[in-house]
Amino acid sequence: MDKLDIMRSGAWLRAIDPDIGAALLRAEELCFRLNALPPSQRGERERIVRQLLGGIGASFVLHSPFRCDFGTQITIGDHFTGNFNLTILDEAPVHIGNHVFIGPNVGIYTVTHALHPDQRNEGVMRSRPVRIEDDVWIGAQAVILPGVTVGRGAVVGAGSVVTRDIPAGMLAAGNPCRVLRPIVAADRIDPAAIRN
Repeated sequence: MDKLDIMRSGAWLRAIDPDIGAALLRAEELCFRLNALPPSQRGERERIVRQLLGGIGASFVLHSPFRCDFGTQITIGDHFTGNFNLTILDEAPVHIGNHVFIGPNVGIYTVTHALHPDQRNEGVMRSRPVRIEDDVWIGAQAVILPGVTVGRGAVVGAGSVVTRDIPAGMLAAGNPCRVLRPIVAADRIDPAAIRN
């Protein structure tokens, strides 16, 4: 088992390693190229995103700047919107479902480092996967921490720090993020109030 496999397994490891360094550099180069392109160069931007990520659906919007650690461990479904300054540290897999909206300045993190400085300085870390299911909206400046699942149809309020799973169909917010209430029929906007 190489260091990349150990890292993906969730075990503690010393992650200072040439293979890990090369994978990080690859992603950094691709992110740099993506973020240097104007929005009007949609075809080239899409080509880079598809080269960078482990998988992404047929239809997506990913605003710049975007940053990730590896990219290859990120899979995203159809009809995804990632707003400005989305950061995903994908030392472990990050799965994002269909019809997911992510606001600006959101961070999704799979990695944690050792608390003791001597171990942290040696590169001791571990990672745990993050899962964001279909039809989720994550508000601006939210932080999703390692090991978290955000359930289908949930809404995470702006500025939240998500430290534990959010069940499906719930509105959650705060630091630490907590479930406030279910999203119910009364939350539906009256169609007569919506302009075309």
